[in-house]
Amino acid sequence: MTREMLPYLLIGFFSVFVSSVSQTLLKKASMKERSSILQEYLNLPVILAYGMFFGSTLLTMLAYKKLPLSMSPAFESSSYLFVTLFGVTIFKEKVGKRKLLALLLILAGILIFTL
Repeated sequence: MTREMLPYLLIGFFSVFVSSVSQTLLKKASMKERSSILQEYLNLPVILAYGMFFGSTLLTMLAYKKLPLSMSPAFESSSYLFVTLFGVTIFKEKVGKRKLLALLLILAGILIFTL
């Protein structure tokens, strides 16, 4: 990996972060009871989450202008870390030993792959 690729690598990881935030927003929105199907999809958190998904896609396309597609597994794998972090902090989900080990293996794989 060259120095000129580093900003694009950061953009790629940021796009996955934005996507993970939008997934969390959608999960949070789905936990609230709505009176109609239309209200389930036409409310501010859901619209904002889908807008973030769209922005994430644009960021990913920007990142791939200079990065090889082979970097894709590193980006996608990092989403597991972000989603787990949000699940623990926002939804108070528990992380057991097996899940923690799996996350550490994912993190090690990302580091080995990108270095």
